[in-house]
Amino acid sequence: MPRKVIIDCDPGIDDAVALTMALFDPRLDVVAVTAVAGNVSPEQATINVQAIVEQLDPPRYPRFGAASAPDHAPYVDARHLHGADGLGNAGLAVSQHARQHPSEKLICDEIRAAPGEVTLVCLGPLTNLARALARDPDLLSLVGRVVIMGGSAKCVGNVTACAEFNIYCDPASARTVFRSPTTKTVIPLDVTDQVVWSLDLLKQLPDDTTRAGRLLGKILPHLFRSFRQELGLERIDLPDAVAIAAMLQPELFQTTELAGDVETSGDLTLGATIFDRRPNSLQRADIEVALEVDASAVADCILRCLAEAGRQT
Repeated sequence: MPRKVIIDCDPGIDDAVALTMALFDPRLDVVAVTAVAGNVSPEQATINVQAIVEQLDPPRYPRFGAASAPDHAPYVDARHLHGADGLGNAGLAVSQHARQHPSEKLICDEIRAAPGEVTLVCLGPLTNLARALARDPDLLSLVGRVVIMGGSAKCVGNVTACAEFNIYCDPASARTVFRSPTTKTVIPLDVTDQVVWSLDLLKQLPDDTTRAGRLLGKILPHLFRSFRQELGLERIDLPDAVAIAAMLQPELFQTTELAGDVETSGDLTLGATIFDRRPNSLQRADIEVALEVDASAVADCILRCLAEAGRQT
């Protein structure tokens, strides 16, 4: 039976790749896609979630959740990499929905509808999950598992010297989630950065006669250009796609149970994820952290998922 999944994301080009993988994989039943502010504003993230799904037109539409701004967090986005609209300035058409539920409410509703069965995959800042836990404290005993793309096991960041983007965007919410007694798997920057893509990726996408191929062909070239212009790199990474692969094929990742927390203050350390490796630590090691990855096998997994999306569209 397919695993019920909620994908909480901040699209973002790599989020679009991750959604393309998940929406057509027979192992997954994506019951909802919830938007969160991060790569783009909450309003744009909400639009992008709907636009991506409508462009792909999967056999079963998930429910959509609307994003709102975090309560107390530094303003940061990644439009310099993803484009003004977050999707490579592709200008995707989107229909008008009269009303959408807030993302945190939709998360609560879907988990309560299938207690113990839903995996929540967080591909953006952890704002929505922290709000859902505050809204419904009993949710802790009802969620099946939480998979988080974010943080850094070695304290080497990508938005500051020691902070990864998703955690830095809303460190207070990240601390709430890290300290909660939920079953958590963290796929950190150390691992996602090992799966890199050259321009050859564009030749391996589904054909542009397919809906998946057309969408990816519109947005991925922008990411290659911005990585070269903004970061001086001739390759890209797709961390959210790696997180989907980790959910589909966890055997490709080497994980360790660690105690972890998030720094919520400091001029230099805001948003850093701290994992306690001391043998005599008094903290409970309750976070499964990926430390190593079979990068080649993960890349193959991602390409197979995209090929299947192409076949179905």
